[in-house]
This record gives sequence, C-alpha cells and structure tokens, in this order.
Amino acid sequence: MKTAGTFIGGMLLIGGSCIGAGMLALPIATGLAGFIPSFFSFLVVWGFMTLTALLFVEVQSTFKERVNIGSMAERTLGSIGRIVSGLLYLFLFYSLIIAYVAGSGSLAFTSLSLPKWLGSTLFTIGFGILAYQGTRTVDYWNRFFMFGKIAAYIGMILLGFQYIKPQLLERSEPLYALFSMPVLVIAFGYHNIIPTLMTYMHQDAKKVRQTILAGSIFALVVYLIWDMVVLGIVPAEGKWGIIESLKEGRQASDSVAGILGLSWVSTFAEGLALFALLSSFLAQTLALVHFLADVFKVSNEKQETIPLCLLALIPPLILGIIYPDIFIYALNFAGGICAVLLFGILPVLMAWKGRYQDHLSGSYQLFGGKKMLIAIFSVALFIFLFELTSLFGLLPDV
Repeated sequence: MKTAGTFIGGMLLIGGSCIGAGMLALPIATGLAGFIPSFFSFLVVWGFMTLTALLFVEVQSTFKERVNIGSMAERTLGSIGRIVSGLLYLFLFYSLIIAYVAGSGSLAFTSLSLPKWLGSTLFTIGFGILAYQGTRTVDYWNRFFMFGKIAAYIGMILLGFQYIKPQLLERSEPLYALFSMPVLVIAFGYHNIIPTLMTYMHQDAKKVRQTILAGSIFALVVYLIWDMVVLGIVPAEGKWGIIESLKEGRQASDSVAGILGLSWVSTFAEGLALFALLSSFLAQTLALVHFLADVFKVSNEKQETIPLCLLALIPPLILGIIYPDIFIYALNFAGGICAVLLFGILPVLMAWKGRYQDHLSGSYQLFGGKKMLIAIFSVALFIFLFELTSLFGLLPDV
C-alpha cells in the first residue's frame, strides 16, 4: 500500500493550482474598487470557495472507491448531472485556454513587438508540442516554470515595494468590487484536484480539510501582497492605468512595467507573465486533452494524440487571434459562468441530495446544515446572475 500524501505536499498542490496566470488579471480586475474594497472581496470569495471545496470533500467522503467530479455528479444527481458537469468542464477549460492564448499574444506584442496573432500562434504551437509529449514531459517543464514564476514574483514584490505610493492605496470605490468576483472565483478554483487529493491522502477527510485551508490561505496571502504592490504603483486613470488596462485586456505586470518605465521592472514583469502563462497553459491543455480522451473513449495508453491536441488548441487559438484583447473577459466568463456553476452550485446540489434525500453518510459533513447550503447557493447564484447581466450589457460601462 502506498504511503499517504504529506500535509505540505497537499498544501502546495492546492496553492500551486490557485496561483497561475489568473493572478495577472487580479489587480486589474480589482483595481477599480481600490485596495481596501478589493481586500474584502478577496476574503469573501476565498471564504465562499473554501466552503464549496469542503462540500466536495463531504460528498466524496460518502464514496468508498476513487471517483471524479463527473461520477460524483452522476451518482448524486443522475445522468443529467454528469452531462451538465461535463459540459461545464469543457467550457471552463476552453475559456481558460482562450485567455492564456490571448495573454501570450499581448505579451509577445509588449516584449518582442510581434503582432499579437503571431505571438499567440507561436506560443500555442511551441508549447502545445510539450503538451503532446505527455504528462511526464509537462511535469518536468512545469517544475522549471514554477521556479521561474516564484523567482519573478519575489523579485517584483521586493523591488516593487519601494515604488508604492500610499495615496493610491487609499482610493475606494466599493461598488466596483462586484465586477472582480468572477476573476477571483478562478483565482481560487482548485476544486477539480480535490478527488485526486482525497486519493493522495487515502480518503482522510480531516487531513484533506487541513490542506485545503492551508493551501488556500497561502494563495490568499500571495494574492493580497501582489494586489497591494500593483495597486500601490498603478493609478486608476491615465496611460497604463487600471481603466485603460481593463479596456485593453492588459495584464497587471505590463501595467507596472509601463508606469515605472524601468528595464529591471520590465524584465521581472515579462518573466512573471511568461512563467505564469506557461505553467497554467500546460496544465489546462493537458487536462482538456485528457477530458476529451475520456469523452471520445480513447483507449490508447498515450492519450495525448495529435487529433485531440488539435481539438484542444485550435478553437482557442482561432478565438484568441480574432479577439486579441479577450484575456480578462475570458477569465470573467470562466469564473462567473463556468466555475461558479461547477464549483459553486453543483456541490450544494450534490450535498443537499446526498444529505436530505438519499441520506448518505460519510466521514465528514460541512457545518451549518440547510442554512449554510442555502447561503452558499445564494452567493453562487448572485455571482452567476451578475456576470450574466454583464455579458449581455445590462450593467453600466466602466
């Protein structure tokens, strides 16, 4: 019998799943509200996503065998549950890859003065080949990208602190905090690895809960420090400001580099953006390829076939080229629509049916009873409806 996973290993798995390319959009998405309102937005969404993650632990603790989200949905909600969860997964993966492809085009334009379409194409082909090589290759490259991302992040934080202007952090427009919630949902969207974590921890629900709390708090601290540095340097208005960056789909690292105009800032900013995009792109591409292999029942030992890789990458590449400034908007759709349904509403429905209709019992149950489930469902529904009205242009423009 294999040794159970360690607490540190599980914590880093959660933290690493959170901290990806989505952090490049966070300060831009939260910047209109200002640092203090965005600080509370971070706490609210962190709490919401932590509770929904614990609901997944509750549901999975009622199973004796290894399961994934699709089979959990099918067992609790029937075949319609599996179909809906599968479609949401598909839309979520595609939305994220579209965002990363578009983000790579913007990075190539800023760093190398290449046309955005060419940068996106080269990025997708070059690193799509790595995904085709399979999990082991992606694992080795991802370790390097993670190291680069950590180094660039620390460099940006340590050197950026001296350029923070406290008066910029005092700006406050709380109403705009609502617009950042979809991206924040993506930033704390680690729920798809909870089944893997339960297996890794030998179904020890208590240990999994501890790693979820520790890993998500680690990510929260990283995000808040990053948000403070960017919002303390980048003003709301003017060239390279938050408003202009939001309208142009610009990444936070580009805005910092543009405001300060220092070569070392550009180097760290471009490094952070590149490594964050690469680590997220490879992980999500591999996950989508494996999802498609399951859909099409590919029985090969090597699931990363050329047709599946093309199916995973060509649609996002086309959309990324047609809409080169879609980075933040794609993340909003992924978070406010796909992730909030998949990671917010779905676990509430599964837990409710398991508790109060099927009377299933496991090794763990989230506190709060029906009132807690209703509260979580209400928050998820609010974020979903808010993003839906935004997509249809029913909310005022920034």
